[in-house]
Amino acid sequence: MGDEAEDPLANMAWFALTTTQADVAQGSGLARRYQPDVSVFAAIADDSPAAWADLGELVGPDGIAVLFRAEPVTPPLGWASVGRGTGHQMVLTGDLPPARHVAGLRDLGATQAPQMRELVALTEPGPFRPRTHELGGYVGIEGADDAGAHRLLAMAGQRMRTPEFTEISAVCTHPDARRRGYAEVVTGVVARRLLEQGVTPMLHVAGTNVDARRVYERMGFTVRRTTQFTALRWTPAGSG
Repeated sequence: MGDEAEDPLANMAWFALTTTQADVAQGSGLARRYQPDVSVFAAIADDSPAAWADLGELVGPDGIAVLFRAEPVTPPLGWASVGRGTGHQMVLTGDLPPARHVAGLRDLGATQAPQMRELVALTEPGPFRPRTHELGGYVGIEGADDAGAHRLLAMAGQRMRTPEFTEISAVCTHPDARRRGYAEVVTGVVARRLLEQGVTPMLHVAGTNVDARRVYERMGFTVRRTTQFTALRWTPAGSG
């Protein structure tokens, strides 16, 4: 696996689920996954037959494992790809721009979970499960959209977390509140709080989302590597 065995950002889900986020992990041996209602991601320690066998036991026949890795995944017999994607992993290496005060900025939690899921369903920033908000650190901006309706207009929070790094995730803005700079505001709030905790902020952006990458670059994030997202179905011999 090359640097994936040493670099926590090359196989971040594994390092997160076996350290800082072990409390929301399922599995044992060489395979882990987030509790399914928390996140879709799974991970293996390496590409050994034993690791793939542990992952198959974890997800079960016809189960889906979504792996997030630095290198493309080549699964063994019994696993079939059902989806792939490429993105950019970005780490904060520069100075954040000055904080901007915005009316309606607030912390988000369980009470706002329905509005958070509604905004995610509308904007599709990435996988978001019923309990994803419990990973913490969510902030949002509430106010009037372009049509005058009061709603949750933007948000950002945390997802994968290792002792050294925390991923800023679910950054999204309501279509009727775009071009106000809200994505930069909420991302900046989360990033500053992480820096205060002594943790380095990082994030992932789809390879095709050039506009978002430019926003993050202006904020001081730099691309560390290209990443691979692979969804695999486990169909062991004799199960079908």
